[in-house]
Amino acid sequence: MKSVFSILVAAILFIGSNSVYIVNQWETGVVLRLGEIVKAGVEPGLHFKTPFINNVRKFDARLQTLDAAPERYITSEKKNLVVDSFVKWRIVDIEKFYTTMNGDNRLAGMRLGQIVKDGLRAEFGNRTVKEVISAERVEIAQKIKLATAKAVSSFGIEVEDVRIKRIDLAHDISESVYRRMESERNRVAKDLRSKGAEAAEKIKADADRQSVVILADAYSEAEILRGKGDAKASAIYAEAYNSDAEFYSFYHSINAYQMSFKDKSDIMLVDPKSDFFKYFNQSGK
Repeated sequence: MKSVFSILVAAILFIGSNSVYIVNQWETGVVLRLGEIVKAGVEPGLHFKTPFINNVRKFDARLQTLDAAPERYITSEKKNLVVDSFVKWRIVDIEKFYTTMNGDNRLAGMRLGQIVKDGLRAEFGNRTVKEVISAERVEIAQKIKLATAKAVSSFGIEVEDVRIKRIDLAHDISESVYRRMESERNRVAKDLRSKGAEAAEKIKADADRQSVVILADAYSEAEILRGKGDAKASAIYAEAYNSDAEFYSFYHSINAYQMSFKDKSDIMLVDPKSDFFKYFNQSGK
């Protein structure tokens, strides 16, 4: 009896567990009977179903992000641009979503991504590089959002936002642009260096000119001062000479003797009767 009771309890628990299901706060669901929808848009909470006949599929009802790999698009100038974009979307009609997409999020992402890519290709094909890189990218994203929302409305999907994250030139074009930029920067740098060298030469030449002028002025002033000094000295000598010519002559002779006979080895070949020995001769008398 105990084994039968245990089996009965296990069967009741098994059937009960298959009769109850829980939909989380961030989910929505559909109840299926042999693959056909019998109830859609199941609210969050505890629910019951017919075991073994009905089954439940639950889906994330939160905002989802489709971040596709960057794609290459051609502008009206036939220039290649690499565009990185993303789409924000959510399921709003679970019955339509399950019917059209078979409840497959991956399939929904592929369809949604293709629609966005087609929209980007059309918009970029009608614009130049300058236009798409400027503020028009916002306008492009808005147009694609509206067109995409309309295209996927039958899928039970709502498009919340479409954004362009980054627009880059293709690698080969980028390299060419960078080389041109580098060449231009080198040209500007060379021009600046040339102007700097020219300015340096002008400054140096001006400094040299000022140096010559200053030295010339200083030499001129020194010569003027020297001339004034010599003139003043001559005036003093003249005044001293006029005061006592004989003493002045004697004093100069004494200084000359002193300068001439500084050392015992000094020798002078001079006529003893010359004026140089005038006072020597006088002292011997």
